[in-house]
Amino acid sequence: MPKTNSAPPLALTAESPVLAPRYREPLSVPAPRRPGPRPGPPVSGGRQRPRPRSGPRPRPRSGPRGTLASYRRLFATPGTRAFTAGNLVARVPMGMLSVSAVIMIAAEYGSYALAGAVTATGLAATALVAPFTARLVDRYGQARIAVPAAALAVLGSLTLLLCVRLHAPAWTLFAAYAATATTPNTGGMSRARWAHLHRGDPAALHTANAFEQAVDELCFMVGPVLAAFLCAALFPEAGTLTGAVLLLTGVLLFAAQRATEPPPAPRGGGPGSPLRTAGMPALMVVFLATGAVFGSMEVVTLAYVDGPAAGPLLALQAAGSCAAGLVYGSVSVPGGDVRRRLLGCLAAMTALMALPLLSAAGTGSLLALGGALLVAGMATAPTMVTGMTLAQRLTPPGQLNEGMTLAVTALLGGIAAGSATGGWTAEHAGATAGYAVPVAAAALALVLAAAGGTTKARLP
Repeated sequence: MPKTNSAPPLALTAESPVLAPRYREPLSVPAPRRPGPRPGPPVSGGRQRPRPRSGPRPRPRSGPRGTLASYRRLFATPGTRAFTAGNLVARVPMGMLSVSAVIMIAAEYGSYALAGAVTATGLAATALVAPFTARLVDRYGQARIAVPAAALAVLGSLTLLLCVRLHAPAWTLFAAYAATATTPNTGGMSRARWAHLHRGDPAALHTANAFEQAVDELCFMVGPVLAAFLCAALFPEAGTLTGAVLLLTGVLLFAAQRATEPPPAPRGGGPGSPLRTAGMPALMVVFLATGAVFGSMEVVTLAYVDGPAAGPLLALQAAGSCAAGLVYGSVSVPGGDVRRRLLGCLAAMTALMALPLLSAAGTGSLLALGGALLVAGMATAPTMVTGMTLAQRLTPPGQLNEGMTLAVTALLGGIAAGSATGGWTAEHAGATAGYAVPVAAAALALVLAAAGGTTKARLP
């Protein structure tokens, strides 16, 4: 990132404190009494109870009680528990459908290459379609767009299921799975609701973003395990069928909570894509490199372990990220510029991503590798929370869904590129050397963030 422009003397920004003179009672002239309720009973010494201070409530102390208090206060807002429950149901298939498709196609056609090509096509189609779906959500409202978009995506999943069941030609699999690209970005819609409910309250929004990142990690932990279990215990198509039902049910429950839905923002002659906002393209490039960290780490770990223990090891990385996200969301909002905080998080992620490489090259123990992945995952959630916070501040108010979806799309593109690079490196240079790819990707994200121009953005 370039250096931040220095603010003029005594400039007030969104993060600066508001200075106001203290009010003192006059000493000579007593204040006139006003009619109203009588004051409460005096406390010891005959003094009246002091009135509560106005302003934001203090942040809770750190620790387990402080963590729980932060999230209890977050969900004290009416309607938040209902839309979060529906959104959680809709997001579990996020980690199910691709794994289920691979298992289902490989079982019927006997080709993992075909299964991987079909899922890669669906990922590419989603990256192209998702921003346009999110733009419609911003323009016409979440409920009006998300429900038909989810229904079309579910229809594509069911069509894929039938094509596999009937052993249809391979091209039909590509066409059917491409139809799932209309799957709405439920995580982005949930973040947009939090931003709408807690606009002007950076502390609550910080906690909400951390919670959403923890939910993402939880879904990627539970989804693949659930999909693999259903496909093995019942029939190969069970994972896809269950994921489709959960997606449509969750979106319906989420969309039914109209009280917390952000109002639509018709464009008219307004701004175009959020990518036109200063600093946003540079931030998307950073997200692209960050996604490469995740994609390469997954593929390299699968190649290194080459057995059933790979799943639990990857779950340890997601568990570390989930726990770190919840703790990070309960602490006070770190001081300073959010853009500088992103640099610090990326630097920490670069350092911690070196632990799996050192473990694989040094001990070769799966137990040590699991510990390294657990610790390395703890840098993921703070980085993503800070990056999403910056994306929210850069995105114009009426385009939050599109801005969040662009960030997710950049991550998906990075995951695809990281998976390909990590797989090639593991095959040609060895799985141990493959762990250098996520380290290099994290370092690239840090360099891009420092030199890419996000610090020039003018934040609200």
